[in-house]
Amino acid sequence: MSKPVRDDLPHLDKAGRPTLATVATLAGVHPSTASRALSSSLKGGVRVGSADTVERIRRIAKELGFSRNLHAAGLRTQRTSLAGVLVPRLTDLVLATIYEGIDEEARHHGYQTFVANTNDDEAERASKTDMLLARQVDGIVLGDARIDHDEIIEQLQARRVPFVLVSRRSQHHPSVTCDDYAGGRLAAQHLLDLGHRRVAVIAGEQYASTALDRLQGFADVYREAGHPLAPELVVPSRFDVAGGRRACQQILNTSGAAPTGVFVVNDFAAIGALGTLRSAGLTAGRDIAVIGYNDISLASELPLPLSSIRSPLHDMGTEAMRLLLAGMEGAEMTSKTLKPSLAARESTLGISTPA
Repeated sequence: MSKPVRDDLPHLDKAGRPTLATVATLAGVHPSTASRALSSSLKGGVRVGSADTVERIRRIAKELGFSRNLHAAGLRTQRTSLAGVLVPRLTDLVLATIYEGIDEEARHHGYQTFVANTNDDEAERASKTDMLLARQVDGIVLGDARIDHDEIIEQLQARRVPFVLVSRRSQHHPSVTCDDYAGGRLAAQHLLDLGHRRVAVIAGEQYASTALDRLQGFADVYREAGHPLAPELVVPSRFDVAGGRRACQQILNTSGAAPTGVFVVNDFAAIGALGTLRSAGLTAGRDIAVIGYNDISLASELPLPLSSIRSPLHDMGTEAMRLLLAGMEGAEMTSKTLKPSLAARESTLGISTPA
Protein backbone atom coordinates (compact mmCIF):
# COMPACT_ATOMS: atom_id res chain seq x y z
CA MET A 1 0.00 0.00 0.00
CA SER A 2 1.35 3.44 -0.96
CA LYS A 3 1.76 6.02 1.76
CA PRO A 4 -0.52 9.06 1.81
CA VAL A 5 1.19 12.15 0.39
CA ARG A 6 1.44 15.20 2.63
CA ASP A 7 0.32 18.39 0.94
CA ASP A 8 2.81 20.45 2.96
CA LEU A 9 5.85 18.90 1.27
CA PRO A 10 7.94 21.11 -1.06
CA HIS A 11 8.28 20.64 -4.82
CA LEU A 12 5.46 18.14 -5.36
CA ASP A 13 4.57 17.31 -8.95
CA LYS A 14 1.17 18.07 -10.52
CA ALA A 15 -0.22 14.83 -9.14
CA GLY A 16 0.92 15.71 -5.63
CA ARG A 17 3.76 13.20 -5.61
CA PRO A 18 7.22 13.84 -4.16
CA THR A 19 9.98 14.66 -6.65
CA LEU A 20 13.75 14.49 -6.52
CA ALA A 21 13.71 18.13 -5.45
CA THR A 22 11.44 17.16 -2.53
CA VAL A 23 13.97 14.60 -1.32
CA ALA A 24 16.87 17.02 -1.81
CA THR A 25 15.20 19.84 0.10
CA LEU A 26 14.29 17.65 3.07
CA ALA A 27 17.80 16.18 3.12
CA GLY A 28 19.41 19.61 2.85
CA VAL A 29 21.44 18.78 -0.25
CA HIS A 30 21.55 19.83 -3.89
CA PRO A 31 19.28 17.80 -6.23
CA SER A 32 22.33 16.49 -8.12
CA THR A 33 23.70 15.09 -4.86
CA ALA A 34 20.37 13.44 -4.12
CA SER A 35 20.30 12.00 -7.63
CA ARG A 36 23.75 10.46 -7.29
CA ALA A 37 22.96 9.07 -3.85
CA LEU A 38 19.80 7.41 -5.16
CA SER A 39 21.55 6.06 -8.24
CA SER A 40 22.44 2.44 -7.65
CA SER A 41 25.47 2.90 -9.86
CA LEU A 42 26.99 4.67 -6.85
CA LYS A 43 29.35 1.74 -6.26
CA GLY A 44 30.75 2.25 -9.73
CA GLY A 45 32.93 5.03 -8.37
CA VAL A 46 30.70 8.10 -8.06
CA ARG A 47 31.55 10.29 -5.08
CA VAL A 48 28.58 11.80 -3.21
CA GLY A 49 29.70 12.60 0.28
CA SER A 50 29.73 10.86 3.61
CA ALA A 51 28.01 7.53 4.14
CA ASP A 52 25.70 9.30 6.60
CA THR A 53 24.58 11.73 3.89
CA VAL A 54 23.85 8.93 1.45
CA GLU A 55 21.97 6.98 4.09
CA ARG A 56 19.93 10.06 5.07
CA ILE A 57 18.94 10.77 1.46
CA ARG A 58 17.92 7.17 0.86
CA ARG A 59 15.97 6.98 4.12
CA ILE A 60 14.00 10.13 3.28
CA ALA A 61 13.26 8.84 -0.23
CA LYS A 62 12.01 5.57 1.22
CA GLU A 63 9.83 7.31 3.81
CA LEU A 64 8.29 9.47 1.08
CA GLY A 65 7.75 6.53 -1.22
CA PHE A 66 9.85 8.28 -3.87
CA SER A 67 11.27 6.23 -6.75
CA ARG A 68 13.40 7.53 -9.58
CA ASN A 69 11.81 7.85 -13.00
CA LEU A 70 14.34 5.84 -14.97
CA HIS A 71 12.91 6.90 -18.32
CA ALA A 72 13.21 10.57 -17.43
CA ALA A 73 16.65 10.02 -15.95
CA GLY A 74 17.67 8.30 -19.17
CA LEU A 75 16.52 11.28 -21.21
CA ARG A 76 18.64 13.58 -19.06
CA THR A 77 21.75 11.38 -18.92
CA GLN A 78 21.46 9.73 -22.34
CA ARG A 79 21.53 6.36 -20.60
CA THR A 80 19.08 3.48 -20.73
CA SER A 81 20.22 1.48 -17.67
CA LEU A 82 20.52 -1.52 -20.01
CA ALA A 83 23.63 -3.67 -20.42
CA GLY A 84 24.04 -6.12 -23.27
CA VAL A 85 25.62 -9.56 -22.89
CA LEU A 86 26.81 -11.74 -25.77
CA VAL A 87 27.49 -15.43 -25.08
CA PRO A 88 28.07 -18.39 -27.39
CA ARG A 89 25.36 -20.55 -25.79
CA LEU A 90 23.35 -19.77 -22.68
CA THR A 91 22.43 -23.48 -22.47
CA ASP A 92 26.07 -24.10 -21.52
CA LEU A 93 26.28 -24.23 -17.71
CA VAL A 94 29.61 -22.41 -17.81
CA LEU A 95 28.12 -19.42 -19.59
CA ALA A 96 24.87 -19.57 -17.63
CA THR A 97 26.79 -19.40 -14.35
CA ILE A 98 28.91 -16.49 -15.58
CA TYR A 99 25.74 -14.72 -16.74
CA GLU A 100 24.14 -15.18 -13.32
CA GLY A 101 27.03 -13.22 -11.82
CA ILE A 102 26.70 -10.51 -14.47
CA ASP A 103 22.95 -10.17 -14.04
CA GLU A 104 23.00 -10.17 -10.23
CA GLU A 105 25.63 -7.44 -10.12
CA ALA A 106 23.81 -5.42 -12.78
CA ARG A 107 20.51 -5.53 -10.88
CA HIS A 108 22.32 -4.53 -7.71
CA HIS A 109 23.32 -1.34 -9.52
CA GLY A 110 19.95 -0.64 -11.10
CA TYR A 111 20.73 -2.11 -14.50
CA GLN A 112 18.83 -4.66 -16.53
CA THR A 113 20.71 -7.06 -18.79
CA PHE A 114 19.80 -8.16 -22.27
CA VAL A 115 21.51 -11.45 -23.21
CA ALA A 116 21.86 -12.90 -26.70
CA ASN A 117 23.28 -16.20 -27.98
CA THR A 118 25.74 -16.05 -30.89
CA ASN A 119 26.61 -19.77 -31.29
CA ASP A 120 30.20 -18.58 -31.89
CA ASP A 121 29.13 -17.77 -35.46
CA GLU A 122 30.55 -14.57 -36.99
CA ALA A 123 27.39 -13.57 -38.85
CA GLU A 124 25.27 -14.26 -35.77
CA ARG A 125 27.64 -12.25 -33.59
CA ALA A 126 27.36 -9.25 -35.93
CA SER A 127 23.57 -9.51 -36.06
CA LYS A 128 23.18 -9.80 -32.29
CA THR A 129 25.58 -6.92 -31.69
CA ASP A 130 23.55 -4.70 -34.02
CA MET A 131 20.41 -5.73 -32.13
CA LEU A 132 21.91 -4.75 -28.77
CA LEU A 133 23.15 -1.43 -30.11
CA ALA A 134 19.72 -0.71 -31.60
CA ARG A 135 18.34 -1.06 -28.07
CA GLN A 136 20.87 1.58 -26.99
CA VAL A 137 22.54 -0.46 -24.30
CA ASP A 138 24.96 1.56 -22.17
CA GLY A 139 27.67 -1.11 -22.42
CA ILE A 140 28.30 -4.70 -23.45
CA VAL A 141 29.88 -7.76 -21.81
CA LEU A 142 31.37 -10.05 -24.46
CA GLY A 143 31.67 -13.74 -23.60
CA ASP A 144 32.53 -14.89 -27.12
CA ALA A 145 35.62 -12.87 -28.07
CA ARG A 146 38.17 -14.08 -30.62
CA ILE A 147 41.79 -14.32 -29.50
CA ASP A 148 43.27 -12.08 -32.22
CA HIS A 149 41.34 -10.11 -34.83
CA ASP A 150 37.76 -9.50 -33.69
CA GLU A 151 35.53 -7.32 -35.87
CA ILE A 152 32.88 -6.98 -33.15
CA ILE A 153 35.41 -5.42 -30.77
CA GLU A 154 36.57 -3.06 -33.52
CA GLN A 155 32.95 -2.04 -34.15
CA LEU A 156 32.34 -1.29 -30.48
CA GLN A 157 35.53 0.75 -30.28
CA ALA A 158 34.58 2.75 -33.36
CA ARG A 159 31.17 3.55 -31.86
CA ARG A 160 32.69 4.31 -28.44
CA VAL A 161 30.53 1.72 -26.70
CA PRO A 162 32.04 0.60 -23.35
CA PHE A 163 32.72 -3.14 -23.29
CA VAL A 164 34.40 -5.80 -21.17
CA LEU A 165 35.39 -9.32 -22.15
CA VAL A 166 34.59 -12.19 -19.82
CA SER A 167 35.96 -15.75 -19.77
CA ARG A 168 37.94 -15.18 -22.99
CA ARG A 169 40.61 -12.54 -23.50
CA SER A 170 41.64 -10.77 -26.71
CA GLN A 171 44.82 -8.79 -27.10
CA HIS A 172 44.98 -5.81 -24.71
CA HIS A 173 41.24 -5.27 -24.28
CA PRO A 174 39.77 -5.12 -20.72
CA SER A 175 38.74 -8.57 -19.55
CA VAL A 176 37.94 -10.72 -16.54
CA THR A 177 39.18 -14.27 -16.98
CA CYS A 178 40.36 -17.31 -15.13
CA ASP A 179 44.13 -17.85 -15.30
CA ASP A 180 43.70 -20.59 -17.88
CA TYR A 181 47.42 -21.05 -18.45
CA ALA A 182 47.83 -21.81 -14.73
CA GLY A 183 44.80 -24.10 -14.91
CA GLY A 184 46.36 -26.08 -17.73
CA ARG A 185 49.50 -26.48 -15.65
CA LEU A 186 47.42 -27.74 -12.71
CA ALA A 187 45.83 -30.40 -14.90
CA ALA A 188 49.20 -31.51 -16.26
CA GLN A 189 50.84 -31.72 -12.85
CA HIS A 190 47.91 -33.78 -11.55
CA LEU A 191 48.28 -36.35 -14.32
CA LEU A 192 52.07 -36.39 -13.99
CA ASP A 193 51.81 -36.95 -10.24
CA LEU A 194 49.59 -39.96 -10.97
CA GLY A 195 52.26 -41.42 -13.26
CA HIS A 196 50.83 -40.60 -16.68
CA ARG A 197 53.54 -39.92 -19.25
CA ARG A 198 51.80 -40.43 -22.62
CA VAL A 199 48.71 -38.26 -22.61
CA ALA A 200 46.25 -36.75 -25.07
CA VAL A 201 44.49 -33.39 -25.15
CA ILE A 202 41.02 -32.61 -26.46
CA ALA A 203 41.96 -29.03 -27.17
CA GLY A 204 38.77 -27.07 -27.90
CA GLU A 205 38.24 -24.27 -30.42
CA GLN A 206 41.42 -22.63 -31.63
CA TYR A 207 39.95 -19.12 -31.87
CA ALA A 208 39.24 -19.05 -28.11
CA SER A 209 41.87 -17.94 -25.60
CA THR A 210 40.45 -20.40 -23.08
CA ALA A 211 41.41 -23.34 -25.29
CA LEU A 212 44.81 -21.99 -26.33
CA ASP A 213 45.90 -20.94 -22.84
CA ARG A 214 44.82 -24.21 -21.21
CA LEU A 215 46.63 -26.26 -23.86
CA GLN A 216 49.76 -24.12 -23.59
CA GLY A 217 49.97 -24.46 -19.81
CA PHE A 218 49.42 -28.22 -20.02
CA ALA A 219 51.96 -28.69 -22.83
CA ASP A 220 54.61 -26.62 -21.07
CA VAL A 221 54.51 -28.78 -17.94
CA TYR A 222 54.88 -31.99 -19.95
CA ARG A 223 57.69 -30.50 -22.04
CA GLU A 224 59.50 -29.32 -18.90
CA ALA A 225 59.14 -32.81 -17.43
CA GLY A 226 60.74 -34.35 -20.53
CA HIS A 227 57.53 -35.77 -21.99
CA PRO A 228 56.48 -33.45 -24.85
CA LEU A 229 53.00 -34.04 -26.22
CA ALA A 230 52.64 -36.17 -29.34
CA PRO A 231 51.09 -33.88 -32.00
CA GLU A 232 48.69 -36.60 -33.18
CA LEU A 233 47.26 -36.80 -29.65
CA VAL A 234 46.30 -33.10 -29.54
CA VAL A 235 42.86 -32.87 -31.19
CA PRO A 236 40.78 -29.67 -31.59
CA SER A 237 37.07 -29.94 -30.83
CA ARG A 238 33.91 -27.98 -30.24
CA PHE A 239 33.11 -27.03 -26.65
CA ASP A 240 30.26 -29.52 -26.37
CA VAL A 241 29.47 -33.18 -25.73
CA ALA A 242 29.38 -34.14 -29.42
CA GLY A 243 32.74 -32.45 -30.04
CA GLY A 244 34.35 -34.29 -27.14
CA ARG A 245 32.90 -37.59 -28.28
CA ARG A 246 34.31 -37.21 -31.80
CA ALA A 247 37.72 -36.01 -30.62
CA CYS A 248 38.05 -38.88 -28.15
CA GLN A 249 37.19 -41.38 -30.88
CA GLN A 250 39.91 -39.87 -33.07
CA ILE A 251 42.38 -40.30 -30.22
CA LEU A 252 41.40 -43.96 -29.74
CA ASN A 253 41.84 -44.55 -33.49
CA THR A 254 45.37 -43.09 -33.49
CA SER A 255 48.07 -45.65 -34.24
CA GLY A 256 50.86 -46.23 -31.77
CA ALA A 257 50.83 -46.55 -28.01
CA ALA A 258 47.53 -45.54 -26.43
CA PRO A 259 47.55 -42.60 -24.01
CA THR A 260 46.93 -43.36 -20.34
CA GLY A 261 45.43 -39.95 -19.64
CA VAL A 262 43.36 -37.29 -21.41
CA PHE A 263 43.05 -33.58 -20.61
CA VAL A 264 39.85 -32.05 -21.99
CA VAL A 265 39.75 -28.25 -21.96
CA ASN A 266 35.97 -28.10 -21.35
CA ASP A 267 33.77 -30.21 -19.05
CA PHE A 268 31.03 -30.79 -21.61
CA ALA A 269 33.57 -32.10 -24.10
CA ALA A 270 34.95 -34.24 -21.27
CA ILE A 271 31.48 -35.73 -20.72
CA GLY A 272 31.42 -36.62 -24.40
CA ALA A 273 34.84 -38.25 -24.06
CA LEU A 274 33.58 -40.32 -21.12
CA GLY A 275 30.77 -41.58 -23.35
CA THR A 276 33.18 -42.62 -26.09
CA LEU A 277 35.36 -44.45 -23.59
CA ARG A 278 32.35 -46.25 -22.14
CA SER A 279 31.24 -47.32 -25.64
CA ALA A 280 34.75 -48.67 -26.23
CA GLY A 281 34.56 -50.75 -23.04
CA LEU A 282 36.99 -48.53 -21.16
CA THR A 283 36.50 -47.07 -17.67
CA ALA A 284 37.78 -43.62 -16.82
CA GLY A 285 39.99 -43.64 -13.74
CA ARG A 286 40.85 -47.33 -14.25
CA ASP A 287 41.81 -47.80 -17.90
CA ILE A 288 42.45 -44.16 -18.75
CA ALA A 289 42.45 -40.97 -16.66
CA VAL A 290 40.22 -38.06 -17.76
CA ILE A 291 40.32 -34.51 -16.41
CA GLY A 292 38.09 -31.67 -17.61
CA TYR A 293 37.99 -27.93 -17.08
CA ASN A 294 35.61 -25.45 -15.35
CA ASP A 295 34.16 -27.84 -12.74
CA ILE A 296 30.53 -27.27 -13.65
CA SER A 297 28.02 -28.33 -10.98
CA LEU A 298 27.26 -31.49 -12.96
CA ALA A 299 30.88 -32.73 -12.84
CA SER A 300 30.73 -34.07 -9.28
CA GLU A 301 27.29 -35.64 -9.80
CA LEU A 302 28.06 -37.82 -12.82
CA PRO A 303 27.80 -41.63 -12.38
CA LEU A 304 31.60 -41.51 -12.48
CA PRO A 305 32.54 -38.13 -10.95
CA LEU A 306 34.74 -36.05 -13.23
CA SER A 307 38.04 -34.53 -12.12
CA SER A 308 38.19 -30.94 -13.28
CA ILE A 309 39.99 -27.62 -12.96
CA ARG A 310 37.65 -25.28 -11.13
CA SER A 311 37.07 -21.81 -12.58
CA PRO A 312 35.43 -19.12 -10.41
CA LEU A 313 32.62 -18.74 -12.96
CA HIS A 314 30.12 -16.70 -10.94
CA ASP A 315 32.87 -14.40 -9.69
CA MET A 316 34.02 -13.81 -13.27
CA GLY A 317 30.55 -12.56 -14.15
CA THR A 318 30.35 -10.35 -11.08
CA GLU A 319 33.77 -8.81 -11.64
CA ALA A 320 33.08 -8.27 -15.36
CA MET A 321 29.94 -6.28 -14.61
CA ARG A 322 31.72 -4.27 -11.92
CA LEU A 323 34.46 -3.43 -14.39
CA LEU A 324 31.94 -2.39 -17.05
CA LEU A 325 30.06 -0.18 -14.58
CA ALA A 326 33.30 1.52 -13.58
CA GLY A 327 34.18 2.06 -17.24
CA MET A 328 30.80 3.60 -17.95
CA GLU A 329 31.50 6.08 -15.14
CA GLY A 330 34.75 7.06 -16.84
CA ALA A 331 37.16 5.02 -14.72
CA GLU A 332 40.11 3.24 -16.30
CA MET A 333 39.35 -0.44 -16.90
CA THR A 334 42.10 -2.85 -15.87
CA SER A 335 41.89 -6.54 -16.73
CA LYS A 336 41.53 -9.01 -13.88
CA THR A 337 42.63 -12.64 -13.73
CA LEU A 338 41.11 -15.05 -11.20
CA LYS A 339 42.75 -18.14 -9.76
CA PRO A 340 41.81 -21.73 -10.74
CA SER A 341 42.00 -24.78 -8.49
CA LEU A 342 42.00 -28.56 -8.81
CA ALA A 343 38.98 -30.74 -8.02
CA ALA A 344 40.28 -34.33 -8.19
CA ARG A 345 37.70 -37.15 -8.41
CA GLU A 346 37.27 -40.72 -9.60
CA SER A 347 37.84 -40.06 -13.31
CA THR A 348 41.56 -39.63 -12.52
CA LEU A 349 41.90 -41.08 -9.01
CA GLY A 350 40.10 -44.34 -9.74
CA ILE A 351 36.97 -45.87 -8.24
CA SER A 352 37.31 -46.33 -4.49
CA THR A 353 35.94 -49.53 -2.98
CA PRO A 354 34.77 -50.04 0.60
CA ALA A 355 37.38 -51.53 2.92
